[in-house]
Amino acid sequence: MTPAQLAGRASMDAVDSTYAWIRLGVALVLGTIGSAGMWSYVVALPPVQADFGIDRGAASVPYTMAMMGFAFGGVAMGRLADRFGIVFPAILGSVLLGGGYVAASYAPNIWTLDAAHFLIGVGASGTFGPIISDMSHWFRKRRGIAIAIASSGNYLSGAVWPPIIQYFIETSGWRATHLGIGILCIITMIPLALMMRRRSPIEHVEIGATGGTARGTLSLKPNTLQALLAIGGIACCVAMAMPQVHIVAYCGDLGYGPARGAEMLSLMLGLGLIARVASGSIADKIGGLSALMIGSALQAFALLLYLGFNGLTSLYIVSGLFGLFQGGIIPMYAVIVREYFPPKDAGVRTGIALMFALFGMALGGWMSGAIFDLTGSYRAAFANGFLWNLLNLAIIGWLLLRSRAGMSGRLATA
Repeated sequence: MTPAQLAGRASMDAVDSTYAWIRLGVALVLGTIGSAGMWSYVVALPPVQADFGIDRGAASVPYTMAMMGFAFGGVAMGRLADRFGIVFPAILGSVLLGGGYVAASYAPNIWTLDAAHFLIGVGASGTFGPIISDMSHWFRKRRGIAIAIASSGNYLSGAVWPPIIQYFIETSGWRATHLGIGILCIITMIPLALMMRRRSPIEHVEIGATGGTARGTLSLKPNTLQALLAIGGIACCVAMAMPQVHIVAYCGDLGYGPARGAEMLSLMLGLGLIARVASGSIADKIGGLSALMIGSALQAFALLLYLGFNGLTSLYIVSGLFGLFQGGIIPMYAVIVREYFPPKDAGVRTGIALMFALFGMALGGWMSGAIFDLTGSYRAAFANGFLWNLLNLAIIGWLLLRSRAGMSGRLATA
């Protein structure tokens, strides 16, 4: 065998190997630390609002900026990962994330804090989409579960960070807390990124149920399918953002205190981890579109529950159900990308899909705060989220029907 053939054989042998699972564990830890940028401001929102003396809508903008940075950064980081491998975007993201937190800790006004959180979002994106794309190349038989676990760093972060951040905000203030997070990110994330220096076996292009191009693009142009996934991602994440972004502030308004809200957020995201892994297993059996449809329908139901219950105990229960129902939604977009697009485009295509989902989180976070300012209540914001969720269900349902029709046609001509 030639050296090139030997390298290709070694690359193929690495797929589904023990090393692949070890690498997945490192990716999970790296993503858990890096995704602090998605959740820290949810806890910091009330003290920041009080510190700067601004309304809820203006106080929600740093979160929106973080999501915008995460969204735009995800595409750029995905392209870097496709070209150079995972290490470069991961280290770059670590530096930007830490620097953003340090800048936030010294912000003299809300506009500077907005800019710092955009930088935080760009940095956090280096350890989300690129990691998911990277891990999709290391697994074939359990790709859905691998993608789900890789993306679970995002939710594990949401389960771990909020109570810790709430404690340090109460004892040291939000500025010192942001400074500490920035330093911690830089000193822990760079060594973890260096542990993933081995290049992904991107050369393998398998033909089968999850073979990248085997399913085609549902008789749609690739960019048309990408656009529909983008609109669906925006819609589902506008709905998702209402409880995730505003649960701490909501509990404060109801008189339960922000600490109870931080606990609910932690519960929500902790149970979301279960849904994330379960959705990966489901996707391996029935496909990403079907798994996404199930998660979206359950999320819509949970939003209706928020409209009906606002007692302390009931909010804990509903928040737990919300996390359990919607936790698997985001990784399904990455699974769908690998099912319907070529592996060589996985990084940038996944980045684009996640970018628009994060646009939805950014829009939903701001929109919910603005609706609260207009109405003085979060009821209209929950209803707004439910309506956006219906749009997502319509798009995914249509794509799923096309998928099944196409499969029936192939079977008929076989």
